[in-house]
Amino acid sequence: MTDLDIEPALSIIEKENATGSTLITVLQDIQAQYGYLPKEVLTILALRMNIPIARVLSAATFYTQFRFEPIGKYLIRICHGTACHIAGASKLTDVISRDLGIENGETTEDMLFTLEKVACLGCCALAPVVMINDTTYGKLTPGRFIKIVEEYRKKG
Repeated sequence: MTDLDIEPALSIIEKENATGSTLITVLQDIQAQYGYLPKEVLTILALRMNIPIARVLSAATFYTQFRFEPIGKYLIRICHGTACHIAGASKLTDVISRDLGIENGETTEDMLFTLEKVACLGCCALAPVVMINDTTYGKLTPGRFIKIVEEYRKKG
């Protein structure tokens, strides 16, 4: 067993059941709380909502928004939509992947960074675009991107 605090999950499940929310809403709220979907919580969710665990896992694995592993403190999302691809998103991804020592979908050992290639961030005029958590950075060059990541590294 892990040191996972399940009280927040129980509160979410109770609140969402009371309002008649859908399974997807509950999964989103749980992921917002923990940063991912812990297996222990999914089992409790199935029991509390009186639905098969297979249904919970089916929904959670169908949508790419859900994760089953913890992510780093800083989620780096690199846009690979058409405009960003043409503007050099692949080069940005290669540079930061080498710098951090991780590939797409991986997290650094210190749990500081997670790298994620995404289809589109909706900021085509700023291509190439990267989001780190909720902050958007546009018109990036590999050198500028490395400097930005270094600032996050310093923050810890």
